[in-house]
Amino acid sequence: MSSSVGLPKRGFKKGISTEDSRRRREKDAVQIRKEKKEEGISKKRNLSSAVEINGSNGNGILPEDSIAVAKTYSTSDIPELMNGLARPTDVAHQVNCLRGFRKLLSIEKNPPVQACIDCGAVPYFVTCLQRTDSMELQFEAAWALTNIASTDRTKLVVDCGAIPSLINLLSSANADIREQSAWCLGNVAGDGPELRDMVLGFGALQPLVMNVLQPGTLSLLRNCTWSLSNFCRGKPQPPLSAVAAALPVLGSLINCYSTGSIDQETLVDAAWALSYVSDGDDVKIQAVVDLNVIPSLVAMLGSNIITTVVPALRTLGNIVSGNDSQTQAVVAANVLPALVPLLSHSKKNIRKETCWMLSNIAAGSEEQMNQLFSIPNLLSLVLIQLSASSEWDVRKEATWVISNLITAGKKKHISHLVSLGVISPLCELLDVGEVKVLHIAMEALECILRVMNAQNDSNITTLIDEAGGVDKLETLQEHENQEIYERAVRIIEKYFGADEDASESENLAPAVSATQNVFSFGVPTAAATSGKLAAGDMPPNSNALALSAAYQFRF
Repeated sequence: MSSSVGLPKRGFKKGISTEDSRRRREKDAVQIRKEKKEEGISKKRNLSSAVEINGSNGNGILPEDSIAVAKTYSTSDIPELMNGLARPTDVAHQVNCLRGFRKLLSIEKNPPVQACIDCGAVPYFVTCLQRTDSMELQFEAAWALTNIASTDRTKLVVDCGAIPSLINLLSSANADIREQSAWCLGNVAGDGPELRDMVLGFGALQPLVMNVLQPGTLSLLRNCTWSLSNFCRGKPQPPLSAVAAALPVLGSLINCYSTGSIDQETLVDAAWALSYVSDGDDVKIQAVVDLNVIPSLVAMLGSNIITTVVPALRTLGNIVSGNDSQTQAVVAANVLPALVPLLSHSKKNIRKETCWMLSNIAAGSEEQMNQLFSIPNLLSLVLIQLSASSEWDVRKEATWVISNLITAGKKKHISHLVSLGVISPLCELLDVGEVKVLHIAMEALECILRVMNAQNDSNITTLIDEAGGVDKLETLQEHENQEIYERAVRIIEKYFGADEDASESENLAPAVSATQNVFSFGVPTAAATSGKLAAGDMPPNSNALALSAAYQFRF
């Protein structure tokens, strides 16, 4: 068989078009990213108190006075709070009123966001961002806007003109203000591609990167890295040029993993950022490869912290969906042994993404395929995920792994898979309802039959029959999908037709010979139809007579 060089990858699985594959991958990515427990959320609300923040960093913003700390606000206080905001000459009173709004917006369950909007407070918040005479006003305003941006009213923050002021505050002398401004911008960018691109267009990236490079506090580093990941997130992706300045910084954060000198939360968000960048064409993938982060990402797969494993696995999976050179960069980093334990992971999505990565390696060069076969237990574990006992989403990805290995492999590869027991789980797929999976399972079985029969290995048909494959193929001859129906008919006729013909022959009605008083059963020979037996037509013993193509008895 020919080498697998040049097979389409990523969702670019063999047997489907590149366009369909890209759509499939993007659809899967949407589903995968609904798992918020395994991925950083796109928006965050700040529910902490200012006292807690100042206690952790001591950046000089005055703590709330004891009265303000004890005060609990409700929507009935909004008119009074609005009156206080309208008194710019009393800065202290303004701070307390703005803090009251912020506390309302920080209520954990059902904050009165709409009431705060309807009273006209938001434009005042934006104005307070520009109050260089009071860091407290700037801080409280940024916090209040952060929590509004965490809701479905994010666009209001943009429409009120807050973005330029928030970007300016990324250069504030106070780390609390820088952090809260970065947090708010991250929430806006996390709303979707449209607002993300607006934030990038206003020039937020460079000052945000500077805060990652020179963070005043650990909390600031965490929030700026998280916001940076949102700047890279979403489909359609931002142009590579729009986020390129962030890539070296993200790479440096990832490469701190091997030295143990990076905060866990920061590491995870940096890895997610690279996963978003690499989920694109080969140019974007190469930009991530050039950061020399692959060894660190492979090392992260061995972590016992699931939030560390998931973004590293996603990023590496995106890289191997690129060209053979990019795939080889991951394989050369010894990723395959690191994937073996992940195939038995308790989390379904980890097993699913592991199989997805392996399917794209299987679609690579012949040498890459050979390496898959060289890793102990790797393919046996894939076959376990292919079996009916595994979750359906995982089975589908495992099907792609096996299909790519079979349809692009050589006889030695196919023979090895057969020896591992591939026939049974493939036959189990012949009664599934998803046409695409059914198609690739049948394609794989047909390829096995073609290759093994060419080597005069007749045992393969027996294995398929014993696994129930023949019965299921016969049922598929009634399938509503024409391609499935035609493939089933072709396989049955080409590889299992002899037994069927023999069975039909045994059930033929007896015909009366025209010249002799005999019934003729089975397929009549020339001798039987003429009433004569030529030498050698009938064996000389009774056992052979029972095995002849046609036999007679007199009446």
